[in-house]
Amino acid sequence: MFAAVSVLAGCALEPARPALPRAPAFDLVGRMAVTHDGRPFSSGVRWQHAAERDEIWLLTPLGQALTYIVNDAEGAVITGSDRQQYHARDVEALTRRALGWELPVARLAWWVRGGIAADGVIAEVERDPQGRLLRLQQDGWDITYVYRSQDGADSLPQRLDLKRESQTIRLVIDNWR
Repeated sequence: MFAAVSVLAGCALEPARPALPRAPAFDLVGRMAVTHDGRPFSSGVRWQHAAERDEIWLLTPLGQALTYIVNDAEGAVITGSDRQQYHARDVEALTRRALGWELPVARLAWWVRGGIAADGVIAEVERDPQGRLLRLQQDGWDITYVYRSQDGADSLPQRLDLKRESQTIRLVIDNWR
């Protein structure tokens, strides 16, 4: 997985994208499956999102960290299981270069709670009778939502399926903290 990270050593930093307004804080534990250009990746995930900082751990089935991602006002840092660190101003660009696929952290912080990112182009929004998002198309991503059937209108999603071009991400949330 981190073979692609070695290319970062000689890469110049990309200019940072304009900052998005921050989504409300959360802490989740779950699982992630990614396919990009036909290559699969899966891991456990723990994500702590706060007003000024994201910390994301991609984990083995036994809970050991494969990758640790930090994103804050200073930029993004990915630390591999070998403890080598890679830096960039933009977390999406860094994950794309280091992991071989993009993790859209800034927008996903909104989407994961069943919301629409504060900026960006919205192509389509579909809601259920309770007003919860079922499907969203924003900034080239097609996101579908699954909720626990017994949950009410204010429930948080249990699963998100994201698709853009040759990439899919399935995020299953086992526990909201």
